[in-house]
Amino acid sequence: MTTTTPARTTARMAALVSEIRTVVDRGLAPDLTAYLVGERVAPHLGTADLLTPEQREGHLDRYRQHVLHAEPDGSFSVVALVWLPGQETAIHDHVSWCVAGVHEGEESELRYRLAPAAGESCARLVATEQVVNGPGDVCGFAPPGDIHKVRNSCRTTAISLHVYGADVIRLGSSVRRVYTLPTD
Repeated sequence: MTTTTPARTTARMAALVSEIRTVVDRGLAPDLTAYLVGERVAPHLGTADLLTPEQREGHLDRYRQHVLHAEPDGSFSVVALVWLPGQETAIHDHVSWCVAGVHEGEESELRYRLAPAAGESCARLVATEQVVNGPGDVCGFAPPGDIHKVRNSCRTTAISLHVYGADVIRLGSSVRRVYTLPTD
């Protein structure tokens, strides 16, 4: 993943950040926070004035993360992920609750559960669900149970908006760990 630092914020993005702040400041449970933030993100997806042209730029070798906002108190960050066709993440989980909404294109998500070691078999990941999200689709989750892999599954650039309950500038990423266990 390639990361860029915050750039100019559009008026629409500033309004969305304000809406997210109102939810996060309520101090609700992580899963409820993710749900309510998702409700705020959805109406902004697919609008022409959400991102600047620079915030829509991808990278030839890997998906690109544009940090759009990091709340000064570290309570949340907003990023745009830009994926060229076929680009994908490793299997990973997150440090906090997360909301992802597809702004443009299509993303496939493969979700997993961790099956602990038993007897002579080692721990492994078991695929539980494959979801294809298109423009306007929003999903949210809170750890634990957030192990997944995401990829651009369309022939054009895909752009998604992600809100994390953490400061991704300070942490460098929203990823808690990358999994290299065998998968079923």
